[in-house]
Amino acid sequence: MSRSAHPAGPRHADVLPEGHYSAPPADLNALDEKVWARTVRRDEDGVVTVGGIEVTRLAEEFGTPAYILDEVDFRARCRAWADAFGENADVFYAGKAFLSRAVVRWLHEEGLNLDVCSGGELNTALDAGMPADRIAYHGNNKSPDEIERAIRAGVGRIVLDSFQEIVRVAHIASGLGVRQRVQIRVTVGVEAHTHEFIATAHEDQKFGIPLAGGQAAEAVRRALTLDGLELVGLHSHIGSQIFDTSGFEVAAHRVVGLLRQIRDEHGVELPEIDLGGGLGIAYTPADDPREPHHIAKALHEIVTRECESAGLRTPRISVEPGRAIVGPTAFTLYEVGTIKPLEGLRTYVSVDGGMSDNIRTALYDAEYSVALVSRTSDAAPMLSRVVGKHCESGDIVVKDAFLPADVAPGDLLAVPATGAYCRSMASNYNHALRPPVVVVNDGAARVIVRRETEEDLLRLDVG
Repeated sequence: MSRSAHPAGPRHADVLPEGHYSAPPADLNALDEKVWARTVRRDEDGVVTVGGIEVTRLAEEFGTPAYILDEVDFRARCRAWADAFGENADVFYAGKAFLSRAVVRWLHEEGLNLDVCSGGELNTALDAGMPADRIAYHGNNKSPDEIERAIRAGVGRIVLDSFQEIVRVAHIASGLGVRQRVQIRVTVGVEAHTHEFIATAHEDQKFGIPLAGGQAAEAVRRALTLDGLELVGLHSHIGSQIFDTSGFEVAAHRVVGLLRQIRDEHGVELPEIDLGGGLGIAYTPADDPREPHHIAKALHEIVTRECESAGLRTPRISVEPGRAIVGPTAFTLYEVGTIKPLEGLRTYVSVDGGMSDNIRTALYDAEYSVALVSRTSDAAPMLSRVVGKHCESGDIVVKDAFLPADVAPGDLLAVPATGAYCRSMASNYNHALRPPVVVVNDGAARVIVRRETEEDLLRLDVG
């Protein structure tokens, strides 16, 4: 038997030893502002409010589970990123984090661009009125149909991810009589300090064309010879949930090295460099993300310094925050169903959602916070594991948390920082219905993505 496998499976009896987990917070009723959306408060009755609306009212009107999104916070974060990078840089919101027509309209109104990576995301963006020239199209295996749709729409850039795609995009663009603006995604060999599945710039993974062995340089040679392409820059993305800029510094050094090689070999100075996204957010009070103006200052200084050293003009910088904008703006609201104390271990608190509305804990071993939000409590802290209702032992929402010992069925719990990827990656596992996205703003609440119904599931089942 493998040493790494428990007889009952790798996650069986995964209980932290005494003293391994963090101490309980001094006040279980406190709401750490790093983790919660900006308008979240507790009212004088102890009920949590967002945008001036009590969560009890939201649960009654919209049901649970539900994603509750603070529009004021979302727009403020858009403005913070736009202001931090200024007019000489471009901020592309990474639509994969969460995309809807309402979000697209907010981005347009706040002056951000949009990054998409599928035909569905592109269609949503265009349908909601995002100008095509402010859209970037990503992806490691874009279909010919998706490429043609993007070119016909007039997207501002397509990020080329392979040698086959260089030829494919050039051929389709030429056939349409278009010279398509493109960037080449370069794999720079930087190992970001993040989970294996969200580190994207080391060589042994699916994205990009490696610098190693001269492959990226060869990709540039080919792109420059094709009439259907206008090569405008290089793209690099080193991973996700990153808290410092040291990895970006190494990546920029290597990308600028390729820019210098391009100038020396082809007499061309490419005008753009995209450093991707991946900046982290606070899922727990222990996380310490950097503010947009700190990130902007650091990245501008890094690129400027590297280009001056290489004797190059500083190119226009692009960044792609997704999680960093939408992640902190939303929480997931649940109702407690059952309580199961396990003596000497912990108490399992089951809620009416789970891995169908938040797969990140199971997929990435992600950590989250949780709070009792329908009331306050003076009860002692209780080591808890918040779990879902699915037929899966790995159906965990919050692996280790302290909740009041008097938490009971019918109480409302909220898990903050679920704006990014939770709804995007939601599923119908066990034929669960994906929750709605409810937007709050100044005392008003509205649904921007409705709750699925059983009729929705049957409508797709044509058998």
